[in-house]
Amino acid sequence: MKFSPLPSTLIEPIVRGALLEDLGRCGDLTSDAVIPRDRTATLVLKSRQTGIVAGLDLAAFAFMLVEPAIDMQIWRVDGSDVAGGEIIAMLCGPARGLLTAERTALNFLCHLSGIATATAAMVEAVRGHKARIVCTRKTTPGLRALEKYAVRVGGGANHRFGLDDAFLIKDNHIAIAGDIRTTIERARAAAGHMVKIEVEVETLEQLDTALTLGVDAVLLDNMSVEDLARAVAMVGGRAITEASGRVTPKMAPAIAATGVDLISVGWLTHSAPILDIGLDMPARGNISTHLN
Repeated sequence: MKFSPLPSTLIEPIVRGALLEDLGRCGDLTSDAVIPRDRTATLVLKSRQTGIVAGLDLAAFAFMLVEPAIDMQIWRVDGSDVAGGEIIAMLCGPARGLLTAERTALNFLCHLSGIATATAAMVEAVRGHKARIVCTRKTTPGLRALEKYAVRVGGGANHRFGLDDAFLIKDNHIAIAGDIRTTIERARAAAGHMVKIEVEVETLEQLDTALTLGVDAVLLDNMSVEDLARAVAMVGGRAITEASGRVTPKMAPAIAATGVDLISVGWLTHSAPILDIGLDMPARGNISTHLN
């Protein structure tokens, strides 16, 4: 499956900021001192684990911003399954630039590939059910668009991007506003015709009230599998149903079997482990076999 690349206007300032953080005031002291300016090299991005690739555009931007003469040939595009030891891309060009950009490129690539890989595992866990795996706003500050992109690469879907996308009435809104009916009625009065309203409910009683007020979606938070099934039956297709609350791949199939439309998983973006990818000297046979 081919994924629309993230716009360069989004990528460049993020990558540039990460490079500035790494280069500091004096640049790459080590590479500049020990690598002759005219030395060139060929290196490969190689996966050390099985997973899903995501973030190659960011890696490419990191190398290009440091040294425009670097040529990056992508062998496995975003969304590709890769095995341990498989080459993802080959880079040729000035050796100093390759080494200077290495860590920034890998930080993005490993992180986003880890999110895509974790998402793919969750998607596989609910295969055969209608439930879609969605991410949340529990993202790394400044990297939300990138992390949500990685979720899509892994086969998941995106929840709202920000507070301005839709109404999501949560427990604290209800507690401070007074009660669930008052909260929803105020939201309904303020909502434009293009804006949906979702409300978080923790009990079937709250769900019944939300349904009578005609909300667009209900967030069924930390409910047991039994209550989730009852909630889906109560909704009867009148609203989108979303299950949430510390969902793991082991729990996901039972949750999906209740008939919910969505399963939101916060840890995909805030705690997914990286996919281990390295920048290595290539084995000559690997390069020649591919090029032939």
